[in-house]
Order: sequence, then C-alpha cells, then structure tokens
Amino acid sequence: MRKAIRTINTFLLAVGLGTYGSVAHAQDVPSDYQQVLKLVGKSGDYKANVLKVNVPRNDLHVTIADYPVPTPFGFGGWFAMTKGDGGDDVMMGDLVLLQAEVNPVMSALLEHGLEITALHNHFFWAQPEVFFMHIHGHGKAVDLANQIKPALDLIGHAAPVPATGNAPASAPAKSILDTARIAKIVGHEGEQNGAVYKITLGRDDLNVKEMGATINARMGLNTWAAFVGTDEEAAVAGDVAMLETEVTPTLKALREHGLEVVAIHHHMTNSRPVIIFLHYWGRGPADKLATGFKAALDELGKGSKQ
Repeated sequence: MRKAIRTINTFLLAVGLGTYGSVAHAQDVPSDYQQVLKLVGKSGDYKANVLKVNVPRNDLHVTIADYPVPTPFGFGGWFAMTKGDGGDDVMMGDLVLLQAEVNPVMSALLEHGLEITALHNHFFWAQPEVFFMHIHGHGKAVDLANQIKPALDLIGHAAPVPATGNAPASAPAKSILDTARIAKIVGHEGEQNGAVYKITLGRDDLNVKEMGATINARMGLNTWAAFVGTDEEAAVAGDVAMLETEVTPTLKALREHGLEVVAIHHHMTNSRPVIIFLHYWGRGPADKLATGFKAALDELGKGSKQ
C-alpha cells in the first residue's frame, strides 16, 4: 500500500505543476484505461486493479478558520475505475467544487448518464466555501470517460467569492512536522506531499463489492488523516470509513479528544455492507491531534462484520 500511495502522491505533484504527459509505467496500464487518461486529459495511475485519476484544485487558495492549507490537505478531487461483472467498469469519484460550480457540474453529470451519490462539505469556516460531490457510474471505461469529461471541463472556471477581512497568509510549502512521531502515535506510516503528511488506511477487514467489483482503498473505501503545520500548532483533517455499528463509538472517540466532526454521510449507494463516512477537523499540538485520530482508528473493526 505504501508504494501505491507514494505513486499517487507523485502524480499529484505532477498535476500541481500543471503537467500532463506520458503516464509512468504506461505499459502496465490496460489499453482502455490509457484511452481514459487521454480522453479526460488528466494524470493517473493503475494499481491494485484500479485506475485512479487526479482532479486536484490547485487553482484554489483555501483557509480553514483563517488557517491556510495546501491542496493535498483535502482538496484533491479524483475518480477511479475498476472492472466488475462482464468486463464493465464501476466508477466512483469525489469532485471538489466551488458553490457556483455545483449545479452546472451536477447537470452535466446527470445529462450524460452518471449518478450523484452525495453532496456535502468537508470543512467548517472554509474560505472560499468548497463542496464535495460524489459520483458513480457503470459501463465501459471509455464510455464513462466520455460521460464525465463534460463535467470535468466545467471545473476551475468559476471565480471564488472573495473572503472578507485581511488577505490570508500563504499555505506552507514545506513540512516542519515530526512525522516519525506522528506515525509512532498512530501506529501507521504516512506519505509526504509538500507540506502535508497524510496517513491513509484501507478497510481490508471488509469485503465490499459492487456489481462484482471489489471496492478497495483506491476506490474510496479508506480512512485518512492529513497533518500540516508545526509540532506546536498543527491542523488535521480527514475521513473515517465506518460500519453502521462503528459510527457512535467513533464519534465519541473524536469528540473526547477535541476533534470536530463536520459531516456524516453515505456515498456508496449500491455497495454492501453499508459504509458510513465522517469528516473531521482539528487544530492544536500535533501529538494531541494524532492521539485523537488513533482513538478513532481503535474503534474500527471491533464489531461484527456485516
């Protein structure tokens, strides 16, 4: 998994520099997925039987409660494809949108035969206000690429509503966190992407299927925490993937450690078992934030599997 995450981060950096060219190890990418990348004009990679395509919002300069955060902190949109029954693909994704982009993008997706499975916030006190739209589709990979492209072409053209007050400081370009200490507290290592240190964990204890396709961490079934800042004054944001029986214990663990829950929702409408996702945010000493995330992790996988 570490190798897969490292590959994802490499491509995120490439997209952040505004580049698009040949895909690394393109010979390993199935021909229909190579066509997908060409059609949408985005970078991506193929690992664990999943093509993951990056749609980061490098055009946005976001602050959360006046705290400037870089794109990898939680504004890297994406969509992913994997093979299901009969050679057709299941597509899932999460698009990062300004308020003015939400309904035009939604219409473009619906008009071209794709489904919207969730629309929600990931943050409170964000400037500009940003929303996250989960998408779903089923069919041939190239057809799905043609269906999503009109929506992708609408992203990045709306001007964000200017924030009130003084201009925010720039997001940090480099990390000054003791990431080894964070990894020790959490019990899992992460990956560095610019100033952001991100720990991503799949739910390998669950066997989630949709239309015959395995829904794994790269398809969105994951729990993660992104850290930025300094050891003394850090911020964390993330997502927790839970069974229904795990929701309340996880909420209690986060709140008992001072982390703020900003959204609870479901966006895998045809998958079994049912998976609930929550988004959280916090500021403070990095050790304290990591301990809170670890407490939430410890609530996962305890109950009976559904």
